Amino acid sequence: MNKFESMDGNKAAAHASYAFTEVASIFPITPSTPMAEEVDQWSAHGKKNIFDQEVKVIEMQSEAGAIGTMRGALQAGSLASTYTASQGLLLMIPNLFKMAGELLPGVLHVAARAIASHALSIYGDHQDVMACRQTGVSLLASSNVQETMDLGVIAHLSAIQSRIPFIHFFDGFRTSHEIQKIEKIDYEVIKKLIDYKALEEFRNRALNPEHPVIRGTAQNPDIYFQQRESQNPYFLAVPDIVQSNMDKLAQVTGRKYKLFDYYGDKDAEYIIVAMGSVTDTIKETINYLKTKGEKLGLITVHLYRPFSEKHLLEAIPLTVKKIAVLDRTKEPGSPGEPLYLDLVKAYKNYDSPPLIVGGRYGLSSKDTRPPQIIAVFENLKKSEPKDNFTIGIVDDVTNTSLPEEDIVNTSPEGTISCRIYGLGSDGTVGANKTAIKIIGDNTKLHVQGYFSYDSKKSGGTTISHLRFGKEAILSPYLVFNADYIACHNKSFLCHYDMLKGLKKGGTFVLNCPWSENELDEKLPAPIKRYIAKNNIDFYIIDAMEIASDVGLGNRINMVMQAVFFKLANVLPVDQALNYLKNDIETMYGNKGSDIVEKNKSAVSKSIDALIKVKVPSQWAEAEEEKLAIKDEPDFVKNIQRVMARNEGDELPVSAFKGMEDGTFPSGTTSYEKRGIAPLVPEWQIDNCMLLPCLILLMPKDEVLRGLTLCLKMPQSLDWDYKLE
Repeated sequence: MNKFESMDGNKAAAHASYAFTEVASIFPITPSTPMAEEVDQWSAHGKKNIFDQEVKVIEMQSEAGAIGTMRGALQAGSLASTYTASQGLLLMIPNLFKMAGELLPGVLHVAARAIASHALSIYGDHQDVMACRQTGVSLLASSNVQETMDLGVIAHLSAIQSRIPFIHFFDGFRTSHEIQKIEKIDYEVIKKLIDYKALEEFRNRALNPEHPVIRGTAQNPDIYFQQRESQNPYFLAVPDIVQSNMDKLAQVTGRKYKLFDYYGDKDAEYIIVAMGSVTDTIKETINYLKTKGEKLGLITVHLYRPFSEKHLLEAIPLTVKKIAVLDRTKEPGSPGEPLYLDLVKAYKNYDSPPLIVGGRYGLSSKDTRPPQIIAVFENLKKSEPKDNFTIGIVDDVTNTSLPEEDIVNTSPEGTISCRIYGLGSDGTVGANKTAIKIIGDNTKLHVQGYFSYDSKKSGGTTISHLRFGKEAILSPYLVFNADYIACHNKSFLCHYDMLKGLKKGGTFVLNCPWSENELDEKLPAPIKRYIAKNNIDFYIIDAMEIASDVGLGNRINMVMQAVFFKLANVLPVDQALNYLKNDIETMYGNKGSDIVEKNKSAVSKSIDALIKVKVPSQWAEAEEEKLAIKDEPDFVKNIQRVMARNEGDELPVSAFKGMEDGTFPSGTTSYEKRGIAPLVPEWQIDNCMLLPCLILLMPKDEVLRGLTLCLKMPQSLDWDYKLE
């Protein structure tokens, strides 16, 4: 029986994959690694797939090794999978050609990611999977966590039936690491969907010394072309096979999918065609614009390869006059991006086809918000819409960008949005994942959690974006209209526009060691003005002191989690804290009762330690202190400082003039003094034994010369040592 559970996209894909997989050949690469880790862990703990087997997990030393092992397992008659992204996927391309040509039904689950070009990026877009579309492998796209599980199952079912290998992909980080409450498909349900006749035929085709055949021959011009074309029927059959499996899944789950899903008004004149997580943003925007009387639509592409023009054209309303195609990739030198060119080709035989324009968005997980989607629809309404456009950036060099509309709140009424700033390794992200799971698994509320990291890892900033609501959440973008903002490290106040987007009457929580009387001196003027002018409920707490008192060191996560449940108004606080304490036993039970009790104590003490600040009226007129302007290189002033304030999204294309090849100046780290440490060690020189010990070991003449030079040495040192 299916049940609801809060999980991220990687876990959803791993669950679908494990059911069908007999051999998983893996090699880790961000952001796909958690899929392989889940499969490995489940196998180690004896979890069974639908064939009542533990998955054989083989970790190789390269991506080429992983895909080679996968292909070998398939040739031997074992169902095989792997998990990858970006450059890792590109290293698999030679074997993808072979797997498609040899009709081997494996499935690759890909957390789609940017390709290293002028610079490396670990974040998401579709450049990697688009580089594989010529291999013959089928490409199946998921838009959110629920679809990742559902279409993951469909990819495996369809590969077995069609004999064509599949790449099932979803947006790296945006879907792979986003947590949502979804309906988990039970393996007993999956067993009923599989085509056992096709599976038996696959087993019978395995390379076997009992019935030997020759594969992987070298061919001359006389027959290569013909045998290549002889595979056409297998590829032509894929769309109908995928749709058939979508229909079967709908019968057992109630969730209906099409190769090209249409959403919107049946008489729409303007529509967008896209795939991946942006389609949920477009749906939310269409819902918002519908209240304004607009008639708009969306085509969500699921099966991208083979591209079925017939199914596409059947999905598009006949009333459509203009189409904008959004591609999450860039192909320099091409007349258009891949999906756009496919749409143009689909209408080649029409006498009066709709006007079709194409645009790029979201490279390297660039946030794509409803105002940008509104800009796309506004562009379509023009008599001559801009083609080859971009959204989400300001291109003041080649002028491709569409002007972004004003910020609008398109979330359903009653949605609670939160933004929480933490320091990498302080437990903030883990605690917020716990909150998502507690609320999602114990209430009927819909939940969403997304976590932004910077590349400094344990010393970097983490920003948790959380949403809770009674209606489905279709918001795969960062929280910019927040009801609740928490700052877990006081140093962030001087680096970021911390309260940007906090709603009037919203809640702000600051973890700091300051008393209420010290706030006027310590807080930056912009923070004080915003709090006073927007009627913000302002709270402070010294989470470090509580964590230290109970023996948790700098792990403030449980303190701030208790504060969140107290102030965010998602659940009754007593109920939420009981859930939290129960979860503490689950999380830390294997580390001993002492750790469990320390965390429970932190939760209990937090509520009493929370202070609501009485905001002085004069804060509304607070003025910044005028600071001396330092002489800094242009790169530091114009780019590095902007990026450090989390405002790099606002830099225009022209800011990178002279850096088009990805070149950055060296030595810029010296200008970065973040002051992030909550505790700074103090050198107590009187207690230091290192220097006297060194003196005893050094030659006498060197000691005398050194002491002569060290005229500024603190007088408190005891020099009563005989140099002899």
